[in-house]
Amino acid sequence: MLYNVNPHTPQARIISMAVESLKKGGIIAYPTDTFYGIGCDIMNKKAIEKIYQIKQRDKTKPFSFICPDLKNIAEYAKVSNIAYRHMKRLLPGPYTFILTGSKMVPKIMLTKRKTAGIRVPANQIAINLALELGNPIISTSATDPDGQVFENASLLHDYFDARIDMVLDGGPVPNIPSSVISLVEDEPEVIRHGAGEVDIFE
Repeated sequence: MLYNVNPHTPQARIISMAVESLKKGGIIAYPTDTFYGIGCDIMNKKAIEKIYQIKQRDKTKPFSFICPDLKNIAEYAKVSNIAYRHMKRLLPGPYTFILTGSKMVPKIMLTKRKTAGIRVPANQIAINLALELGNPIISTSATDPDGQVFENASLLHDYFDARIDMVLDGGPVPNIPSSVISLVEDEPEVIRHGAGEVDIFE
């Protein structure tokens, strides 16, 4: 099902429908400030495994996830004062921060080093979904197995079809990956240059 959502003031009714779907183990596609993402409730292991199948991705490569705000991140990761200051300056924005995960994060979502990739995107639809769900939402780019990006939500909807329960069309997105910055042990390291300035870390 494809739903048009206002990217600035998302319709509460559609957000609630999407959240209900997530609570039941549903998979949804939604816009972020980088790509359209495919996501589910981080606490639903079956739904996470379904996304691994859809993406044909190795289970040793955990997905990143979206938190609605900086305060929420502290529940799911160890955030030092230095890490907090960096994130406060840049979030919400097109960044994925690598942090040591807390006990709240399911093991399937952690690397062998117990780290997790966490996002707070500058996109009101994604933020409202995570806020209303009350749990973080998995975030992996809605691409085909070859990494092909879909130009719009309608093409994405046609490609994934019944494998995804809902597609929220929030209009065009940049289709540029996030910058990935590790803040593990307070040693900022740029893992990937993408959208967003990273000069302060180099």
